[in-house]
Amino acid sequence: QLQLAESGGGLVQPGGSMRLSCVASEFSLDYYGMGWFRQAPGKEREVVSCISSTSDNTYYAASVKGRFTISRDNAKNTVYLQMDSLKPEDTAVYFCGSDAQDIRSCVLGFGMDSWGKGTLVTVSS
Repeated sequence: QLQLAESGGGLVQPGGSMRLSCVASEFSLDYYGMGWFRQAPGKEREVVSCISSTSDNTYYAASVKGRFTISRDNAKNTVYLQMDSLKPEDTAVYFCGSDAQDIRSCVLGFGMDSWGKGTLVTVSS
């Protein structure tokens, strides 16, 4: 299993931007799809975005489409989530996960292989 660590969260004003990073520290993520999920207070975990191992395919939840961009740099063993035009409803703990089925598990929302500990994003004025 991959060991994953998220970073980049914090407090941001509505309309602002943040970039989250997820670094794999024990194994290469070259052959894994990757995904970003979030869990808001009192809510269930939901998929935000997914990216295939070679970036050929991506998926975005309808709530973030057009505002968030997922990308990866396999040479740095890192996956990113660029978040623009942030809204208060984006407030959540964001965490990344690896997908041995490239992107299929991520899109379905279950069956992921490894998870990071999460990073808190708070969107508030």
